[in-house]
Amino acid sequence: MMVSKNKQSRLLLLGVGNYLMGDEGVGVHIAQQLAEHPWPAGVEVLDGGTGGFHLMGILEQYDRVIMVDATIDGQPAGSIRLLEPRFAADFPRSMSTHDVGLRDVLEALQVTGKMPKISLITVSVEELQPMCIQLSPAVETASQLVMAQLQIWLGHWDTEQPLKKNQLKLWFPTGLSSYANSSASPGLGG
Repeated sequence: MMVSKNKQSRLLLLGVGNYLMGDEGVGVHIAQQLAEHPWPAGVEVLDGGTGGFHLMGILEQYDRVIMVDATIDGQPAGSIRLLEPRFAADFPRSMSTHDVGLRDVLEALQVTGKMPKISLITVSVEELQPMCIQLSPAVETASQLVMAQLQIWLGHWDTEQPLKKNQLKLWFPTGLSSYANSSASPGLGG
């Protein structure tokens, strides 16, 4: 994907993770699948791989970034959380294996005053599966749910109107965190 040199593209969906480590690559799986869709002007999707300083120049081009990543947080595999961290230190300490590089990038953006507004969608994983590109059933189910909600939300993105403070929370209500072990489909708001 080619990213423009100016800040005309206002929203970036960034999936991060290691595609070759099973569930740890859930963010990359989501980004790769959503990159296939046509999106309104102002929306771009990027597979950010395992993060790193190469993302700094990309992230600073956007007003808003929605990041999707795996986390090892002790929750059941497939649990979904929406966080709105204001500082690099607000990101979960238990993010996946690329955590350190991504935190460094976010701290650098904060220091330079170029940090975009970030929403972080985490999908809980229980273990890393080296040399595996498939997602476990629980994480695959969670990824489908996240993609469905992101398709709705990104499809209605309007670059002419500012994002309402709690707009993402309408799509990812707090009850969604308990989805992984629930037999009922969660209420998705809207």
